[in-house]
Amino acid sequence: MVTGQCECGKVQFQVEAVRDSVTVCHCSQCRRTSGHVWASTVAPESAITFTVDDGLEWYASSEFAKRGFCKGCGSSLFYKIHAEDYIAIAAGCLDEPNDLHIGKHIFVKDKGDYYEITDNAPQIQRF
Repeated sequence: MVTGQCECGKVQFQVEAVRDSVTVCHCSQCRRTSGHVWASTVAPESAITFTVDDGLEWYASSEFAKRGFCKGCGSSLFYKIHAEDYIAIAAGCLDEPNDLHIGKHIFVKDKGDYYEITDNAPQIQRF
């Protein structure tokens, strides 16, 4: 069982299991909503149980997806494509240890000009 929460604790959850790799997204929308890059793992939506969801709010960030955040502290927590049965979970909100590793970088063509990608994970220009 993997657990996680937002900064203020108004969103807390547990997940039966998550993928052990993290995808780092460098697109401009992810950078704006997270403050830098969006690093997430995934799990089936049915595997997540919210133990506290008082602060959970969803924002329709596009026609095909929504983003979950805490309306109390502003933590960016989830990304959900409507047509998929999985949910992306921010790697930074998961309690440690969690044995995650970076698996790939996506939308590298759109990355910010203020940083370099220095690990050896695959870099995909789009998705």
